[in-house]
Amino acid sequence: MLPLNRRQLFQYGGSGLGGVALSTLLQRESRATNDRTDFTPRVKRVIWLFMHGGPSHVDLFDPKPELARLAGQSVPASFGAVMTRRKVAQNPLLPAIKPFRQHGQSGLEISDFLPNIATCADDLCVLRSLHGDSVNHPQSVYQMNTGSVLMGRPSVGSWVSYGLGSENEDLPAFVVLPDPAGGLKGGPPAWGNGFLPASYQGVTMRPGAKPILHLDSAAGLTATEQRRMLDALQQLNQRHLHQRDKDDALAARIEAYELAYRMQATAPELVDIGQESASTLQLYGVDQKTTNDFGTRCLLARRMIERGVRFVQVYSGDTNGWDAHSDVADNHRKLCMATDLPVAGLLQDLKQRGLWDDTLVIWGGEFGRMPMSEQGKGRDHNPWGYTVWLAGGGVRGGMAYGATDAIGLRAEEKPVHIRNFHATLLHLLGVDHEKLSYYHNGLDERLIGPTEDVEIVQEILA
Repeated sequence: MLPLNRRQLFQYGGSGLGGVALSTLLQRESRATNDRTDFTPRVKRVIWLFMHGGPSHVDLFDPKPELARLAGQSVPASFGAVMTRRKVAQNPLLPAIKPFRQHGQSGLEISDFLPNIATCADDLCVLRSLHGDSVNHPQSVYQMNTGSVLMGRPSVGSWVSYGLGSENEDLPAFVVLPDPAGGLKGGPPAWGNGFLPASYQGVTMRPGAKPILHLDSAAGLTATEQRRMLDALQQLNQRHLHQRDKDDALAARIEAYELAYRMQATAPELVDIGQESASTLQLYGVDQKTTNDFGTRCLLARRMIERGVRFVQVYSGDTNGWDAHSDVADNHRKLCMATDLPVAGLLQDLKQRGLWDDTLVIWGGEFGRMPMSEQGKGRDHNPWGYTVWLAGGGVRGGMAYGATDAIGLRAEEKPVHIRNFHATLLHLLGVDHEKLSYYHNGLDERLIGPTEDVEIVQEILA
């Protein structure tokens, strides 16, 4: 007898509760073991710290002595025409707001804006030559998160969830911790599933007693009654599904009900940071007003990956966030104070809990800032050359890769397009960026788009 495929198993499973149980089991197994690795992964999970709004690379991680020398002057003609979102191309150059200093044995230069992250200099792999294709927030947020400036593509987290599945059947593979102060420019499509089945979209969670809205059981309904009701609903749903040739979107919606039920028990424990020691809370800055919010979400990210969540995004910055058009000093001072200690605490905690070697941490925004001034003390958007850093398993620490030009305007040495950044991220997870695809509208779609000229950034790999 030939082996049965998944669809045949559903058909032979029958229409009774035994068949429902079998189908539910197969769905859970599919989610938990959806492993499309092509080679041994360097890391198993990712925490992406997304600095929404565009942190200034020339003020944080990319020191430019020439920018200081030319301060107050216009961009020299030798740099050519400059595409900017606002009319700032001829504005005076603005030097770094705070001094840069060398740190650690590596001597990596980091701004005084970030004294705590600076203590982790030997752990950071700083990509100083990232570049994208849009000067606008929504398009750049989409490109950084989905590989395309257009809305509607699957996010990186969704691709990872699709390719690797979850390590815990009671929790989603991809979780997003948004900034409670306000929305993201571009909105939830930044962590959407696009054309992938709905089960792969990012699940937003929040600190507190109700991490996911509308997850509570109905009043007066016991666990046994709820389970009996869901079993009956599952039976009807499966019958409906079989009549529609196993529609992926419908199957994902059915599985979402089951996952929601399982999360009713697991999610409250997941976000209960009261279980953590006082020293751990202090490490993340949860005990301080300025760092409490971001520190709590960084701590939740660690708790999530510890329990099998594959991909966690933590957002810093409300609708404006790091978007320092009018005053870099004031904007970055506030946001660095809120995030610097928690980020350093996260890196230390991953090490002391044995999670460092198989976890990748990413820090960065959708673009950087221009070297010339705006409104005297601010900076406009700069997607042509900016900084993102990585830390943890699989990457070399204490190094800077690539470089922008002398004033930090464009990626010049070893430029890394976002496509190559995404391909390298998948490579660290053991996934071939050319093989991870999904058939949609007659095309084999990929995170990295067309595969020509897409390369792994090999020099940063440990």
